Amino acid sequence: MSKSNKNLIVFSEIDIEKALKNALQKSRPDIINEVRDSGLKGRGGAGFPTGIKWNLAASAQGDCKFVICNADEGEPGTFKDRVLLTDYAQQLAAGMVLAGYAIGAKEGIIYLRAEYTYLKADLEKTLEDLRAKNILGENICGKQGFNFDIHIHMGSGAYICGEETALIESLEGQRGEPRNRPPFPVTVGYLGCPTSVNNVETFITALHIVEKGAKWFKTHGTEKSTGTKLFSVSGDCENPGVYEFPMGITIEELLNQVGGQDAKAVQVGGASGNCIPRHQFSKTIAYEDVATGGSIIVFGPHRDMLQVAINFMEFFCDESCGQCTPCRIGTETILEGLDMIEDGCCSVKYLRELVSLGETMQLSSKCGLGQSAPNAFLSIVEHFKSELFDDSFRR
Repeated sequence: MSKSNKNLIVFSEIDIEKALKNALQKSRPDIINEVRDSGLKGRGGAGFPTGIKWNLAASAQGDCKFVICNADEGEPGTFKDRVLLTDYAQQLAAGMVLAGYAIGAKEGIIYLRAEYTYLKADLEKTLEDLRAKNILGENICGKQGFNFDIHIHMGSGAYICGEETALIESLEGQRGEPRNRPPFPVTVGYLGCPTSVNNVETFITALHIVEKGAKWFKTHGTEKSTGTKLFSVSGDCENPGVYEFPMGITIEELLNQVGGQDAKAVQVGGASGNCIPRHQFSKTIAYEDVATGGSIIVFGPHRDMLQVAINFMEFFCDESCGQCTPCRIGTETILEGLDMIEDGCCSVKYLRELVSLGETMQLSSKCGLGQSAPNAFLSIVEHFKSELFDDSFRR
């Protein structure tokens, strides 16, 4: 399934023991500055600068700090972290050790998606092997006074727990619901302590950056979106799988690589992303153009885009935590409207009202789930309205 390019970054070779020994000879600020200077942004989709997050956690007051790996890969169409957890688990652990050293934490937690329970035993074995090599535990790699260990916490099977504050609530034994912010986790996170939450790909990428340098990392990507990105490619293409491409690749270039040249649309960013039509395939996948956490779903010419919209909205109706009204009521109302379109009893006027509702949800929902839930619906209405309504149907 994995389509690795050994000449790029995440899938390139690295000696983790050597990388950590080299890193632990540097000061904490030097490591944070290297990550910051690389321009690395969180690879989970939100795109917050990793170096800034680590610096905020390092600067926060508190004797007890935590590093959390968000391995709750619940976005439909995303499976890149599963590949990393399976084949690159040692690099993940080393990246968490690096983050722990940088922010002054002694404990790391891998919050593992409930559906990935079958990976837990192998991950535990990896952690045991690393303890035997002194890459985890006390005085790591001979660095006196630096103690850091990792344990695994199984997720609760809820999409909302991919949101970092809902994840922390779940870790603490509470119902997985987003917290009000501020305060942010970097100052008041797990158990009220400063906490840095990053996803699997981010930790591994940071490890490569500190070993090989920010300048090396910036030879890939664009000025505003440096480095590479892993993409989970699925749908109507000849070669689905996990790919590593430089940031800034156009959608058309990506489709040529995966055998999806006849696509009429591409959903970039999973269910919470945007549906890009063929005439916009020149757009680039980058934070300054079309941002993504890594999911690429290819829709061939035969796909019914109304059914695509219904499928995504059913997902969000099921996964909304129900805490805020815009998301709880908005997702259900939009789904009801899509069902009306399917039944041929939705007017264009009411469709406009649904679009307005979706835009309101983007502005007023409490967390990223509600804010992004209408994205697919809104982009499909914008670009594929002719598929939703017969030309003769205007009321």
